[in-house]
Amino acid sequence: MAKNIEPQLAAIGKYLSIDEDTVFVIPEYQRAYSWTKENCDKLWQDILDYSEAGSKDNYFFGTVIVNCQDNDTRLALIDGQQRTTTFYLLLKALLMRINERILRMTDDEDSIQLLRGLRGKRRSLIQILYKAKEDDIPDEPDEKIDASIYRKVELLENFSINERYKNDFNRIIMSSSYEEAERSTTKIPYKQKDNKFTNFFRNFKFFYNEASLLSDSQINSIAEKIIGRCEIIEIKSWKVDQAITMFNSLNSDGLPLYDSDIISAKLYANAESQGLSRSFGEAWEELKEQVDELSGLGICDLDSILMQQMYYEKAARCEIIGESGSPNVTMPGLRRYFTEINKDLLSHPVELCNDMNNIARIWKKTFEYPSVQVLSRFNENFRFFLATYFHRFRADEITEKDVAPLADAMIRLFAILELVDAGYSSRNFKTFLFSELERLADPSVLVSEIIKDFSDHIGKTWNRADIKASISDYSRNPLVFLNEYLVAGEDGVQFSIGTKYDIEHILPYSGGNIQVIRTDAGIITDDEFYGIVNKLGNKILLEQKINRSIGNEWFRTKVSMRLRDKSGYVDSIYPMARQLVLRYRGKDKAYWTKQDIEEATNTIEERIVGFIFSAS
Repeated sequence: MAKNIEPQLAAIGKYLSIDEDTVFVIPEYQRAYSWTKENCDKLWQDILDYSEAGSKDNYFFGTVIVNCQDNDTRLALIDGQQRTTTFYLLLKALLMRINERILRMTDDEDSIQLLRGLRGKRRSLIQILYKAKEDDIPDEPDEKIDASIYRKVELLENFSINERYKNDFNRIIMSSSYEEAERSTTKIPYKQKDNKFTNFFRNFKFFYNEASLLSDSQINSIAEKIIGRCEIIEIKSWKVDQAITMFNSLNSDGLPLYDSDIISAKLYANAESQGLSRSFGEAWEELKEQVDELSGLGICDLDSILMQQMYYEKAARCEIIGESGSPNVTMPGLRRYFTEINKDLLSHPVELCNDMNNIARIWKKTFEYPSVQVLSRFNENFRFFLATYFHRFRADEITEKDVAPLADAMIRLFAILELVDAGYSSRNFKTFLFSELERLADPSVLVSEIIKDFSDHIGKTWNRADIKASISDYSRNPLVFLNEYLVAGEDGVQFSIGTKYDIEHILPYSGGNIQVIRTDAGIITDDEFYGIVNKLGNKILLEQKINRSIGNEWFRTKVSMRLRDKSGYVDSIYPMARQLVLRYRGKDKAYWTKQDIEEATNTIEERIVGFIFSAS
């Protein structure tokens, strides 16, 4: 008889602690491991903020759906592959750092309790990661004994046909040291710096580096919180079609936004007690309508508006910069801030709702500005700081001249974040932005002064040559938008990203003619192709309709085609496509070669570096 669905709330430590004969399975149809540094940075920030907030409640990380097979010894990850893999990598990084701390600590009276705690976390982590018995784990890290434990386990069997680097996860888990992990994992040809590593190692390295910034007591506390206080709902099924149906249902309907539900209920209650039910109800309905529209456009949702309000309130009350002059970058949860820390805000329901309505209207207006469109392609945290600045204005008064200079300054900083080996939570990004938060909220501080702060910080913190070198090997997409924006400015034309666009590879990534096109481009091997096809010089913005029409054609066709049912770059409104038409259209058998990509990339390097350091 088939078992019923079995949901249970489980701490991360319990969820990841599988039996000796059990293994997580990644099915053939699953996507590759795709979490990036940005995803890990968000996870790490959430954990740090939760740990530092001192909440008595546990922290919830969503739902995982598992299909149980072979007498429950094979746990197929229907939903939760990315989080499960990432949590294992995080725990491995913590284990390595805890081992290092234990070895350097002295067993004296002052540190004996902390040392005992770190040894306990070491045992717990080894039990989770290696299914080891407690009696087999020495208190002190022992290279020989630890290595024998590390090499006996298998946590994940990866059958995904989309994953090119299946072995890297196990290589990291089995490594005795960071150096061994770096040495044993895949190095992608024609890539430089961190780009030569897979997502598995880059994310592991991120957690390993971030953990180094913690004190001994912090790392002990963080490990305790992750293992025992961070939770997921694990839903077990014994029918794969049933599991997939649940996955589709949960992801189409979404989960309730509990913080905003509770805050809105308290606002309603306060409005009713003040005889303001009608005026508040109208204001709240307007806010919900505006936020629904903003959410549909991918701008922000209700929780985001509430979070932006919290940032502003703390800045306006001068609660960010401490007596030491350093900013406090820890933010409480929404529910705690509005219902405990600053519950007086809820005593003014109409005023608070009108304030948020104004910000929602400003977002709707300013999101059409080219600078804000481009900024939105970078780290999402920009919204908190730009929204704090928005509180200086009414929606019907704010103009593009008020916004664009500051948005450009933020673009410069977040473009660097795309290019350096550091997360948003590092002091050069999050700490700096928080140091400006109170100034952003203060109308007496000129925006030109704030922009100068950005310029001075960039000039003092980073080197032009290093940033330029990072752009050469950059393969993601946010800088594609920035390049188009800058080219539009150079050409003196209006720029808009639009809604139906693609990132076009000028040299196609795939297609029936790909081998011939590669040969025309002077590319011989697959490794050489994959090393160059995603460079910035080979990417432009293109209307979706045009790209789907000619995306895999020869370059000479792309720059000249205009037929009844197809169109090429000549019909595009995007500046880079138009420049290519002007340069190559009409040439006899125009080719787009490896050299063209390198030259275009070099031009983009100079353009973006010039913009980043323009006022430094």
